[in-house]
Amino acid sequence: MSMFDSILGQVSSAVDVKNLAAKFGIDPTQAETAIAALAAGHQAKGDTIETAAANSGLEPGLLSQIAEQIGGEGGLTQFASLLGQHPDALGQVTRFLDKDGDGNPLNDLTGFAKGLLG
Repeated sequence: MSMFDSILGQVSSAVDVKNLAAKFGIDPTQAETAIAALAAGHQAKGDTIETAAANSGLEPGLLSQIAEQIGGEGGLTQFASLLGQHPDALGQVTRFLDKDGDGNPLNDLTGFAKGLLG
């Protein structure tokens, strides 16, 4: 998804979705799900990784490694800030995650991740 690549490129020039997916042996769609879950988890109260894992169904260890690749907490903060500066991108992330259109993408992440991993 070029939107993620564009924003990730502003956070770290060495990261793109396809290479991130290849590095961890996952599908690019799973990498996008992980990035979106981490961004949402970073905005939520509590631990970013635990929140992202609970909402995505992805393993905390994988999410932790992906978070480190995109710059750790600082990278996630920058990523979330960039999303906030690009309302179109934020809307695309929400639409990408909110498959049932109820305005709450977090409930859809779990089903999406289970479909990828199942």
